Amino acid sequence: FYTALYHCFVHPSLAGDVDGKYRGRDFKVHQANGFTPYTVFSLWDTFRGLHPLFTIIEQKRTTDIINTFLQQHKESGRLPIWELSANETNCMIGFHSVSVVSDAMAKNIGGYDKNAIYDAMRAAATYTSWSIPTFNQNNYLQIDDESESVSKTLEYAYDNWCIAQIAKKLNKKLDYDTYIKRAQAYKNVYDKKTGFMRPRKNRNWLSPFEPREVNNHYTEANSWQYSFFAPQDISGLINLMGGEKQFEQKLDDLFSAKSETEGRTQVDITGLIGQYAHGNEPSHHMTYLYNYVGKPNKTQEKVYQILTKFYKNDPDGLIGNEDCGQMSAWYVLSSMGFYQV
Repeated sequence: FYTALYHCFVHPSLAGDVDGKYRGRDFKVHQANGFTPYTVFSLWDTFRGLHPLFTIIEQKRTTDIINTFLQQHKESGRLPIWELSANETNCMIGFHSVSVVSDAMAKNIGGYDKNAIYDAMRAAATYTSWSIPTFNQNNYLQIDDESESVSKTLEYAYDNWCIAQIAKKLNKKLDYDTYIKRAQAYKNVYDKKTGFMRPRKNRNWLSPFEPREVNNHYTEANSWQYSFFAPQDISGLINLMGGEKQFEQKLDDLFSAKSETEGRTQVDITGLIGQYAHGNEPSHHMTYLYNYVGKPNKTQEKVYQILTKFYKNDPDGLIGNEDCGQMSAWYVLSSMGFYQV
């Protein structure tokens, strides 16, 4: 537990000198006024568990991080996606800085310009790369629009939901209506016939289809590992899959399926229980979904299994990549008995 807690505090790390000077995203030297600048934002990983943990135990640091986001937006015109030492690496997908901000604002953590950060969030949702405009127009992506189209559709939908929550808080009704509609886009890549999130081509489903196949339509994962990603609308996902009994059965099938994947070799997919992959982030909320169908005992059983089998006090004590604290944040939160789906 304490090793995991220590790991949670390694990144994001301080970006400035003792006098408050730091190199910005425009590569010029700036003076930080009223906040401490940070760097190393592995946001595709850390929006899931590390930043929610910080909103509980590191509220001042959370405020500093959001002010850093805001400053980076002023310097480069963009919120960070995966920022490293003043460089945007453009690594991974989504624009999950909006998740970090929404979570903090929902918990009434302040100390930053709410209107300015909201404008920066809106700008992230209209960025012209990675087929974001196509997603905004069609409410899903097809394989000819973008690689990893299924994962991007699902994660863009979630990010738009995050912005919708802030629009609601700031009484921007028209904006709210726009973003909350996009948040439902996950339904457009769900194939009721197979029961999986599936790639589309020419408005049809891509065939052949194998949910265990690791391919170019998902991010470091397969369809099993992305078919449960709609954290913004769990009840909607349950209904989409046929109701509570069917959803519980689908989770049972996830954890009891054969652990082999097909397609390309993906070193990130480790820590398999069936097709659940604890060694990579898209799976991290799944054990907690049993709670939504009234089966907390199944959540408890799986969480205990992961805590005791996949973490140990050895140099190779993690089942996957630490990813700047996310693997350890899952352990810390789950040890305390909750996880923010």
